[in-house]
Order: sequence, then structure tokens, then C-alpha cells
Amino acid sequence: MNDMTTTTQNTKTSTVLDASGVTMRFGGLTAVRSVDLTVSAGEIVGLIGPNGAGKTTFFNCLTGLYIPTEGKVTYKGTVLPPKPHLVTQAGIARTFQNIRLFSNMTVLENVLVGRHTRTKEGLWSALLRGPGFKKAEAASHQRAMELLEFIGLQHKADHLARNLPYGEQRKLEIARALASEPGLLLLDEPTAGMNPQETRVTEELIFAIRDQGIAVLVIEHDMRFIFNLCDRVACLVQGEKLVEGTPETVQGDERVVAAYLGTPFEGAPGGEEVAEVEAAEAQSTTSTTSTEGETQ
Repeated sequence: MNDMTTTTQNTKTSTVLDASGVTMRFGGLTAVRSVDLTVSAGEIVGLIGPNGAGKTTFFNCLTGLYIPTEGKVTYKGTVLPPKPHLVTQAGIARTFQNIRLFSNMTVLENVLVGRHTRTKEGLWSALLRGPGFKKAEAASHQRAMELLEFIGLQHKADHLARNLPYGEQRKLEIARALASEPGLLLLDEPTAGMNPQETRVTEELIFAIRDQGIAVLVIEHDMRFIFNLCDRVACLVQGEKLVEGTPETVQGDERVVAAYLGTPFEGAPGGEEVAEVEAAEAQSTTSTTSTEGETQ
């Protein structure tokens, strides 16, 4: 893996993301309840929790797919607009649990799609293909190739995305997200379905992204991966934040162990069944499929 051309000093001096009191209700069901979370520049933060804990719902509140019922989300001090493409323009990019590449487009074309929020040329410029358009097109092509080199796929730029092995498709989705030049990257289960070697490569890639000054917030079920990767970890259980701290603190918390084992513990948050939360998340994800397309 090669370094990207543009480098940024790795400092943890400012808050990039500030989610305050985020609550998301679906009818009478509360899937996320009063969750507070911050991510600082150059930091990797993990979000864990058993199935149905509300992790993806929380991600969707951060990226404009859902408008929180209560609370607010700010990026670098500015409240985020409730539209995915505007959130991307603001500086937040994400990947999804299920890979959402354009399978019939090439690897390079998929990355170029991610550049659209950073190009200034309008419809007439594109139709007339004037000097300004050609210059912007060349710059986008160069940046896309730099990103492909960064993830180690420059030699497959002309391959169709559908022909890539699973692990490389995951990497390509990350490259497409990086093409929007984010200050914060949200990764939803980036190692799902990967073998140990692919997981290790992904870990190294995320460290390299952090070293470019990009903050990272990641959902993951692989506990070894998340505790090795993150500076801080927050655990959600039934939509509420149970604990937050260093990997060592969270890993040693008996309530986290109990939550993953399905063992009740005193003061367990929430009263809804996990199945209800999962059903509500699934229904809302289905209803917003067309909206998610705006982020691609």
C-alpha cells in the first residue's frame, strides 16, 4: 500500500463530529435513545453492540438518511443538513454493510463517481466539453488513480467492479468514499465476510487513512479487530450507550460481556425486544433505499 499524495498532519486537537442527544423513533419504538458521541480529528472511534442495538440506525442519523427525532449532529461545529449528498459535501463519507458498488462500471469509474461532490463544472460545461471541463476531468482522473494506488488496485483500474474478489470490492468502496475528500469516514462493518488476512489488510488501510488526518468512526462485530484498531470504543445496547472509553476499559466491562452473551444485568437500558428494533431498522432501510442512492 502506498501513501496518498496529499498528507495532513495527524493531530487530535479539534472535534470533527459531535452527536448530542440523538434519538430515533419509528412510531412507538425507540431504536436509538439519547446517544452522545464525539470524534476528534485524526482519531479512530469504534461503535459496538449486539444485533439490534441501533448501530446502523445511529449511522443513518449521522449521514442524513434519517432525521433524528431528537438531538442534533454537527460536523466541525456546523449542524448537518438532512440530505445524504449535502452531508457528503460537508465532509462526511460512509460505506455500507452490504457492498453498493456499481457492478457494471469499472474500478476507476466507481471511484470517479465519488468525485462528483468535489467537481464544480455544471451541465453546460459538461455538454460543451470546454477547457474548464477537460481540466476538471483530468484532475479527477489523476486523483482517482492516486486513490487506487493507495488501496493497491491501480493495476485493476479497467476491470469491472463485479469481477473483483470480495475483499477488493470492500477496498474499492472505501476508495470511492475517500474520493469525496472527507474529513470523517464512517465504516459500517468493513471486515464483514473477510478472512483473517483480508481483515489485517483492512486494519492497515484504516490506519493509513487515519495517518492522512481523516477521522474514522467504525461499526464492527469483530472484537479483536475493533479493540486493536480504535482509540476509543462506545458500546450500544438496545439503542442506548452503555459504556464508552479506551479499548481496555470497554473490553473489561462486565456489562459489555453480559450484553454480548445475552445475559440480563442490573440497570439494563431499554425495554423493547431486539427483534422489534431489527424489524424497525430493516423497514426504514428498505423505505430509504432510493435516498441512499444520492450518496453514491
